[in-house]
Amino acid sequence: MQSETRVGRRRPRIGIRALVAYLIAGLTVAPLLWLLVTVFKPGDEVFRPGLPSRLTLDNITYVLTQIPLGRYVFNSAVVSVAVTVIALALHSMAAYALARLRFPGRQLIFSVIISTLLVSLPVILVPLFLVVRELGLLDSYAGLILPAIFHAFGIFLLRQYYLNIPKELEEAADLDGCGYFRRWWTIVLPLSKPALASLSVLFFLANWNAFLWPLIATQDPDLRMVQVGISTLQGQYVSGWHYVLAATVVAAVPTVLAFLVGQRWLVDAIKTSGLK
Repeated sequence: MQSETRVGRRRPRIGIRALVAYLIAGLTVAPLLWLLVTVFKPGDEVFRPGLPSRLTLDNITYVLTQIPLGRYVFNSAVVSVAVTVIALALHSMAAYALARLRFPGRQLIFSVIISTLLVSLPVILVPLFLVVRELGLLDSYAGLILPAIFHAFGIFLLRQYYLNIPKELEEAADLDGCGYFRRWWTIVLPLSKPALASLSVLFFLANWNAFLWPLIATQDPDLRMVQVGISTLQGQYVSGWHYVLAATVVAAVPTVLAFLVGQRWLVDAIKTSGLK
């Protein structure tokens, strides 16, 4: 009897939790559904509530043919892929050194790297711009790529992941005469595919959606990244919101695909690295 009473008490709680979860999910998905519906509305019905009087592809056709959206997407892809590849290589080597090598000041260096997470981009924006200008990297892919490579979170996540790899595997390689670099290349990297895959998704999404630094570092229209290019559709007095929304949907397709492909590795890396 007591067990039946407890089960009866739990069911209403589960129902309330499910209701709250559905409500939160609905509030989260509602703006996305509104965005998708509005993209297929005529321009004069963008802010009219309800379903469109007719479906049209004019908005998507316009952003694909009348503005260089393809060029913007290409620039974002080049920068995002380059930053992701270079950052994964450098971050993995730095994380391996902080996880396995024993040298004076290791903990201090790691603490300094982690402390940079407290510094936001607007704080260093002016000195970063001055440095890039002195190096002659403005209006170039290098000026967009190099400042975005370093990120303390990548080093932190990989270091935590490497600490969970058994040292016995590397000790066996040490007996075969493998140095630190060969251990990292032949043993650690193959075992850290979930962490590397999850970081690649995070780095790609972060650089694809970058706006402030690409806006400041480039003046050449041919070097505009996709988020900066979409912002040019908004004027001072008149904004073509139906075109802005259509360009946003087109630009979001690569990010959605990247997340769908890498979400499993993202969850695995968070679980195995000890992050809560």
